[in-house]
Amino acid sequence: MTRTTLNMAALAGVPLIAAVLWVWGQPWICTCGTIRLWVGSIWDSGNSQHIADWYTLSHILHGVLIALIGRVALPKLDFKWLFAIAIITGIGWEVIEHTDWVLGKFRATTVNQGYTGDSILNAVADYIWMMGGFFAAWHLRVPVTLGLVAALELTAALIGRDSLALTTLMLIYPVDAIAEWQQELNPNGP
Repeated sequence: MTRTTLNMAALAGVPLIAAVLWVWGQPWICTCGTIRLWVGSIWDSGNSQHIADWYTLSHILHGVLIALIGRVALPKLDFKWLFAIAIITGIGWEVIEHTDWVLGKFRATTVNQGYTGDSILNAVADYIWMMGGFFAAWHLRVPVTLGLVAALELTAALIGRDSLALTTLMLIYPVDAIAEWQQELNPNGP
């Protein structure tokens, strides 16, 4: 497996994600008809429909964690294999996230009620953000990367009211106090 092959595989992720989501009926862009760079509220109807939102931090963190775990737990693992893992999990998540089972799991949590999945633009952007997180963490020193993990999680949790850790917890073991705290900023009410 050469770097050229891996680069081609990484690039192929974009049309692969787009094609699968298109076949499954996801819209290309937000059904509102516009494209925004940033959606600043998890309650906004454009959330998960544009280029970036609070969940973008979770996707960046996904890439950061792959690089960090690879560097710390598997230091002899060659970069190309870790890069392949990033590609596979990045594409895999964007596809698996849009299965009926996962969408149903998300909808079962208070913060994600009514979630219909990402637009194709958002899913592709999430994959690209994840790859950016992977490359950033690969090049940063481990203590800086650990600081990045903390900063991404705390920022998303405290300002956006959801994060990778909170989403995971609420999917596995919902906590009423967290659901109530997340709802405090919901302009539409609980």
